[in-house]
Amino acid sequence: MRAFAWFVGLILVGLASIAVFTYPLWTLLHPHFGFPFHRLGERIGMVVLLLVFAAAAPRLGVGDRVSLGFGLPRRAFLREMATGLALGVLTMAAIVAVMTALGLLEWTRSPHVARLVLMSLSSGLAAALIEETFLRGAMLTAIERESGSTPAVLATAAVYSATHFFASYHIAAAEVTAGSGLDLLRGTLQAFANPGGIADAFLCLFAVGVVLAVIRVVTGNIAACIGLHAGWVWVMLTVHGLSAPVRTAPLRFLLSRFDGFVGWLVLAWTVLIGFALWRFYARGASRSSRATGSSISR
Repeated sequence: MRAFAWFVGLILVGLASIAVFTYPLWTLLHPHFGFPFHRLGERIGMVVLLLVFAAAAPRLGVGDRVSLGFGLPRRAFLREMATGLALGVLTMAAIVAVMTALGLLEWTRSPHVARLVLMSLSSGLAAALIEETFLRGAMLTAIERESGSTPAVLATAAVYSATHFFASYHIAAAEVTAGSGLDLLRGTLQAFANPGGIADAFLCLFAVGVVLAVIRVVTGNIAACIGLHAGWVWVMLTVHGLSAPVRTAPLRFLLSRFDGFVGWLVLAWTVLIGFALWRFYARGASRSSRATGSSISR
């Protein structure tokens, strides 16, 4: 799987840039702008990943709109994305209701609910657009062309899950040294030092990645993936801001210790709704194909 190796290599270059460039740039910029060390490192990793991906995309044959998953006409794309957003909100809200009924969440009041909801929506849309374009757009396309749909679905799901465990590791300005770039990278990857502690969350996110990848395969674009992804993140971030997991609940093991949300309960729910979403989008793709074929025959 040469294409898979390429994309993993791009991610590793982005991570390595954190260790190599954060300290030199911090020494230049911090006296004038006061950037936090960890924030600068995160931005460096993202920018370097974007640059190396842009350079590699033509070589991998994924530099065009169709390969990136944006092949639908704009109006149809936005319609499919909006439908996915609604389905994402509904399906995630349903499992939140189950968590509440099981006594797994303790809700709190906030005077800033409207602001939280809007910020969560913007964060969800941004995360969905970036991750879906890279993973279910470019990466899945490249692997699918080379190795087929099943390896593409599984490989992108594994990468999608793993990247969610890159932690935000803070280093105070007074503690920054020449070796802090390496410390920051080590802290970013610290969750992988305890695989057992993230197993339930990893499997849950892997299942989410499979669902999104399958929908990408059956629809041929990432419109629905962006909508679903954004809807799920929107609800999750809003819930994080308005509640806390009940650590003393008898069924607390159903929520991951990693973030107090994803875990065995959401994994089971993802498998259940995954089949329903697959059937929904597969039928839609079949109807669209028949309509196109009928139009051509006429």
